[in-house]
This record gives sequence, structure tokens and C-alpha cells, in this order.
Amino acid sequence: FRVSEDGEGRPRAGVRGRGQREALHLGALLVRHGYLYPLRDPRSLALRPDETPYRFQTPYFWASTVWPASELDYAIYLAKRSIQRRGALLDHEKEHYDQLQWKISHAWDLVVTQAREQLRAMKQRRRGDRLVITCQEQAYWLVNRPPPGVPNVLEQGPERGSCAASRLQTVSTARRGACHSPYLKFSSQRGPHDPILSGCLPSNPWVTDDDTYWAVNAPTAATPTRLRVERWGFSFQELLEDPVGRAHFMDFLEKEFSAENLSFWEACEQLRYGGQAQVPALVDAVYQQFLAPGAARWVNIDSRTMERTLAGLCRPHRYVLDDAQLHIYMLMKKDSYPRFLKSDMYKGLLTEATVPVETKRRVFPFMRKPRHCSPSPALPTAGPGGGGED
Repeated sequence: FRVSEDGEGRPRAGVRGRGQREALHLGALLVRHGYLYPLRDPRSLALRPDETPYRFQTPYFWASTVWPASELDYAIYLAKRSIQRRGALLDHEKEHYDQLQWKISHAWDLVVTQAREQLRAMKQRRRGDRLVITCQEQAYWLVNRPPPGVPNVLEQGPERGSCAASRLQTVSTARRGACHSPYLKFSSQRGPHDPILSGCLPSNPWVTDDDTYWAVNAPTAATPTRLRVERWGFSFQELLEDPVGRAHFMDFLEKEFSAENLSFWEACEQLRYGGQAQVPALVDAVYQQFLAPGAARWVNIDSRTMERTLAGLCRPHRYVLDDAQLHIYMLMKKDSYPRFLKSDMYKGLLTEATVPVETKRRVFPFMRKPRHCSPSPALPTAGPGGGGED
């Protein structure tokens, strides 16, 4: 596809007058949306009125396909360009590259591995095929991640939004369903664990005067109940809030030689909720144990978070380690916690967990056990000769 010098857009047959302007407008739209891309200057998606050759984009990279442009795919693309050009990226690409490296730092090893694998597979192709694929990828990302100052043709503008007025009722119904689904999932998941909705085993201590329920669910119970162990699988926060669950999670991390992550998180919690007078000493203790070079229990934190944390240590306060704590928390949540739920340790805890036997109700519930109450220490006791009011 070429555009002639006089501004006439034609594959080989010409059009005249108004048809010329319509053809140029259609061609410009096709180029801006990535269905055509220039071969001489692939960095600029513009239709030029000259002999610049254009090539049709492969359907795999069309904007009308269902394939979304994810941050992970863009990070892999920038990593490939950085490896090929030894870091010689454009200014806005360098900025995006640094932002993505911080944003998805937990999966950056996967990004670099995928980039190297794709480059290795690319080297096995012919030189012409490599050039075509490179131009196709570049045109795709120019549409989905345009440079600064270039309008994004994929944004939902006001004209497009007005076209959806006829579907307002359908969209509203869909949104209501999407809003209700998290609440329905939460209710169905936690319904069997609600003592009011589903009852509690062995019995309700407020009804039967039997405190076995409190004993088996104590924070330091030796053997947790099955419902309690099941709640550890609801969320990572549910596991950390249970002292017994956190202790078993610590045992699991010790087997994987990463127990320092949970210890660091606990130390940060102690700093956050500890006394104000102890803040400087706690900050120094955490730094010496987990963050200092050559520390005994050094934790793996990315360079940016470490720089911000070390800069804040000059003026210590109870929230100075929040960034580092959040980084370690997300690392455990996305890596260690899923492996803990799939481990033999957690499956064994589910198997060995106790299921309390329901306490039988009395035949005559109005006949309560006699309560043995001791006199209040505030009341005076009577002497041998008796005592009381005159």
C-alpha cells in the first residue's frame, strides 16, 4: 500500500475529488489504529503523502482482537529491546521500564526469562522474518502504549460513551451482579463458620454453661479445630491473625529457610503498636537484625524500597518500616502462602484437626446447674462470733 505525491491514496486504482479525501482519512485511521504500519519510519504511525511503503498488520496484533495489553507483556517487550540495544531505550520507554520493574518486582525474573527465550527463538528465524516481527510488535505497542504527546486512540471518549445510552439498563444490571458477587462469595464461604448462623460445637457456652467451646478455640490451643484450620485458607491475613496459624506458618518457613520474612513482619508490627519511648531502640534492633549489611537474618528487599527505608532511618518513627514491611508481606502472600496451603504440613493439620462432639442438651433445660460463687473480696467477712449489721 502506497500514497502518491499528490496526496492520492490508492492501492493501484485512483479516485477523484471527495473520494480522495475519504480514502486518505480512512488510511490515516487504519494507520493510527495499527492495522497498517510504515516500513521506513516505524516509530511514527502516520499516513504520509509520498512513496513510503506500508504493510498490513497481522491479525494477531489487531486492536479489535480480545487480547489485552497487560503490564507483563509490555515489560517483556521492553526487556527484549533493552537486551537487544544494551539498554538504549527511548526516554519514555526507560521511564516505563523503571516503573514496571518496581511495580512487578515479584515477577521480574519471569520477565527477563521470557524476554531471553523469545530472543533465542527469534534468532532461529530468517533475517527478513525477524525484521517483520520486530516492526509488528513495535506498531502494536505504539498503539497500546503511545509516546508522550500522542493521543491514545483506544481511550473511551465521550462520543463512544454516548453510544452506550441504549444499553444503560443492561449495564446497570451487570454492574449490580458484579457488586453482589463478592458479598455472596464471602457469605457462602464464612456461613458454616458463623456460630449464630450455623451453630457452634460442642455447644454455645452462653446457653449451656459449658466453656469447652472457649477452651478448644483458645489462642494457645494445642490442637486447633478443623473449622479454625480451614479459616487459614480463606486469606493470608486470616492466617497471620491467628497465633496458632502463624506458629505453624513459621515452622513451614523454617523448613524453606525463609523464616526471617515472618520474623521481620512481626518485628515491624511490634514497632507499629509498641510504646513511643521504645521506637528508637526497636528501629535500631530491626535494622541490625534484618537490614544491615551482613545481618544475621537479612531480608531480601528491592533496591528502591531499601533506599527509602534507609533514608527514613535518619529520623526514626513507628511507620518508618511500612514500605519494607509491605514488600515482605506481599512476597509471603504471593509466594510462601500458596505453597503453604499446598504443602503436606497444611494437609496434615486438616487431617489431625479436632471436630468437637456436640454436647447433649438437658431433658429439662430450665433446670440449670448450681453455680458455685465465691464471696466478693470487697465484702467484709464475719468473725467467729458472727457479724453483720446491727
